[in-house]
Amino acid sequence: MKNLFIQDSFVTRKDRMGLKKQNSFVIWFTGLSGSGKSTLASHLDKRLNREGRNCYILDGDNIRLGLNSDLDFSDLGRKENIRRIAEVARLFVDAGEIVLTAFVSPFVEDRQQAREIIGTENFIEIFVDTPFEECELRDTKGLYAKARKGEIKHFTGMDSPYEKPTNPDLVIRTKNRAIRDCVDEIYALIEKKIKL
Repeated sequence: MKNLFIQDSFVTRKDRMGLKKQNSFVIWFTGLSGSGKSTLASHLDKRLNREGRNCYILDGDNIRLGLNSDLDFSDLGRKENIRRIAEVARLFVDAGEIVLTAFVSPFVEDRQQAREIIGTENFIEIFVDTPFEECELRDTKGLYAKARKGEIKHFTGMDSPYEKPTNPDLVIRTKNRAIRDCVDEIYALIEKKIKL
């Protein structure tokens, strides 16, 4: 944009990672509401924290209650929601943090844009592939029931589409699996892709 210039810092991302003794990156959990994104992010956060890693979770509901409280759930609102999250995650990565995001992020194009904003080398996409019926059975927030009654419009998986990732870094199927096993699988991928 005109008259705007990036202000560089004397302290670099490499300096910040060195201080924290870790590499910074983003784990981007995507999947239907109730698929297990937030649960997996929380358990992974706990494991990494126990190991002395600096992590932060950006969760869909928490962000929409604050930073993105002005956005609706239309397609445009969802796109802007994900764009803002990607920009925030990029800042966290620059600060040397490990970022765990838990967002439905229903559109392939928006997830690709997030990857580009954050940087492909810093981005791990995990598709939490839980069947719609299982997500509806869990319905811990009562959202599916409200959507069925017409109280929630543009609900992903019902009257708004979810575009499955075509080439995620990892597919996690949570149905009939222990959380610990899922987290172990994610952790193994992190060790393989990014040196902790």
